This record gives sequence, structure tokens and C-alpha cells, in this order.
Amino acid sequence: MKLTEQQAEAFARMPLQYLRQQYPNHIMHLLNGDADVLSPRELHPVFYGCYDWHSAVHGYWLLLRSLRLYPELSCRKDIIILFDEHFTPDNIARELAYFNAPSRESFERPYGYGWLLALAQELNNSSLPQAAEWARCLEPLTRNIRDRLMDYLSKLTYPIRVGTHFNTAFALILGLDYASSQHDQTLEQAILNAANGYYLADINYPAHYEPAGDEYISGALVEALLMSKVTTDFAGWFDNFLPNPGAVASLMNPAVVSDRTDPKIAHLDGLNLSRAWCMKHISYALPEDYPAQDELKGAIQRHLQASVGHVVDSHYSGGHWLASFALLALE
Repeated sequence: MKLTEQQAEAFARMPLQYLRQQYPNHIMHLLNGDADVLSPRELHPVFYGCYDWHSAVHGYWLLLRSLRLYPELSCRKDIIILFDEHFTPDNIARELAYFNAPSRESFERPYGYGWLLALAQELNNSSLPQAAEWARCLEPLTRNIRDRLMDYLSKLTYPIRVGTHFNTAFALILGLDYASSQHDQTLEQAILNAANGYYLADINYPAHYEPAGDEYISGALVEALLMSKVTTDFAGWFDNFLPNPGAVASLMNPAVVSDRTDPKIAHLDGLNLSRAWCMKHISYALPEDYPAQDELKGAIQRHLQASVGHVVDSHYSGGHWLASFALLALE
């Protein structure tokens, strides 16, 4: 199952609508005083839609990525208008000021960090003539987030392995791709050092405990995907980390989503999609004759079939964010 132009168009039309939709909104907002009681758009003049800050960020990422894959999408003009409307120096300055306010050191850390760097990378890779100006507008925030990630890694003694926004490996994957694309050797080396320090010695990962009831990331698979980019002997590492993945039924079979209107339970559709994304790249990184190849390839298709059909026209609980994960899984 591969991403089609029709799917890319349908996925792109979701953030095109939702990036201007201010409510409902899940604000993760630390107030320093009465003056901080503001609407989402007043707090975040760019990333106020799509229910929460990080979903808005990867909503913009999805639009650019979709256009890079299919440059003639019929919504191309609408995407350009949306970016022109929001990516202005003043708007980005206000986004940056939010991060720099007192006591907000952990805002969107590390998940939002990773997605902001992914958005910056996509802007730099875009063939749209306007993208260079949008990237210049975003650059002060990009530099700030890049530096925040460096600082975070310098003091994060232990990785966070939960399958939600706080997962360390997921953010490092996005950060590493950004650093590599920008030839940022300092950030790249910091991420490589962190990944090896956190994960290189891991063996016999207890993947049979997955999934938890509100996860959208597999702690096992996202770590393996990161290490496929880091270690020189990934097959040897994977042998020790997950010796017989095909025997772990709860990992190889898609999660059951009992209520797609529940914002936490709807995470499980995201889990199915992110598992497919991880397993696809893990499979690519392993030798073709690796013993678990058939199990991985079968599991990829099962996970896609379970959740891809629930992305477009889905309840807002999942609709505000699932398309980005569907694109990752299918591209």
C-alpha cells in the first residue's frame, strides 16, 4: 500500500481546514500572570489551529511534504495562501516570545521540538518559490528550538520511553534527519551520542507489554527505527533488542480502537500508522534475507489496513493529526 495522489490531496485538505480552526483547543499553557489569559491565536499566531501546537506544526509539515511528493495537487494555491497568511516575521517573533517567557523551558519538549525541525527541513527542501521566504521567517524559532534540543540532551540522563508526546526516540529521529539535511554536525553528533548512550546496550525489549491504552508510538519500534539510523551493525543490534519480533503478537497485530471520538483512545489509530512507518524503515535497514522480514512486511500491511481508512472524514479527535502519520506510513 503506497500513498496515491488522491490520498495526498485528501490528507492535505484536512490541515488546510483545521489550521485556521481555533477551537476546540487543548492549550498546554503556563501562565505567569493575568496578562497570559489569552486565546489560542493570541498566544500562537501561527500554530493555533489543529487542536494543539504540535499538531499545527506537523499540519504545515504535511502540506509541504504532500506538495513535494505531488507538486500538482489541486490545493496547491490554497496551501501557498495559508503559508503567506501565517508565516510572517511578526507572527514568528510572537511564537518565539512565547518560548522565551519565564518558566516555559519544557513547553512542547521534545515532541514539538522534533516536528518544528521537521517543518524547517521541509521548508528548506521545498521547490516552491515562496518557501525560501517562509524558511527565513521561521529561522529564529528554528534556531531557538535547535538550541533547546541541544540543551535538553545535555541534561537528559535517561531516555523517556512512553509511547506518547514525551518519547525521546521519536524526537531524535526528526532531529537527526534535520541535522543531517542541514549539515549541522554539532547537533547531529549530539543526537548520535545521545542515542548510543540511551539505547545501544538495550536487549530483550519487553515489547509484549505494548500497547498501552492511549499510545500512538511504539516504544520498541521507534527506538529500533532511530538505531537503524545510528548504529553501524543494525541487524546485530536488532537481534539482541528484539530477538523474535514475529512471536510478539501484540506488536505484530494492530491495536483495536474502540472509540474514535475519544481523543485518547483515538491515539491507537496513530499507533497503528506509526508502527507501519517504523516497521517499513526497519525492514529497509535489515538485510533482505533477515529472518523476520516476512513477519515485518505482513505486519505493515495489517496495520495500514486497520487504520488508513479511518483518517479522512474522521472525528476531530483523530482528524486534527492522523493524516501526518498516515503520510509517514504510506509515502
